[in-house]
Amino acid sequence: MLRVRAGDLAAFEQLVLRYQAEAWRVAYRFTGDAAQAEDLAQDAFLRILEAAPRYQPTASFRTYFYRVLSRLCLDYRRKKRPILGEPLGTVADDTYPPPERASLEERDLCIQTAVDALPADYRLAVVLRYFEGLSGAEMAAAMGRSVKAVERLLARAKSALEPQLRRFLDG
Repeated sequence: MLRVRAGDLAAFEQLVLRYQAEAWRVAYRFTGDAAQAEDLAQDAFLRILEAAPRYQPTASFRTYFYRVLSRLCLDYRRKKRPILGEPLGTVADDTYPPPERASLEERDLCIQTAVDALPADYRLAVVLRYFEGLSGAEMAAAMGRSVKAVERLLARAKSALEPQLRRFLDG
């Protein structure tokens, strides 16, 4: 990002290539809309490029990237409540027999529906932690909150999800 700040567009292209799939995946899991996810991902990269002259490396680029994308996702959520899109698609291959695959697809749809119903901050915390694997510190930096605040968001999200997903948790 320091090279981008210095005007190196080839370096920016490398950042886009490295993070574009992550950006789309986070935005899609947050919005449930493939086209909107693409728009949010593009907006994130445009904002990063526009802010490049002011970029200060106070955190890793990944944290900075998630911060920009998180803000865009939350802004989108405030403006428009997304509707349920396609399932998360964790069972995309044919390695499972049809009955088991159907059960896993039902589970994925229930999880997607439950996550979609969460308040925006809870939903973003769940997506960043459980789908993107960010640490508490990375989530806190991306969401502009303290680690404790992020932990509280996750605890509240789990409490909200538990009644809806109990049958999958009980085994």
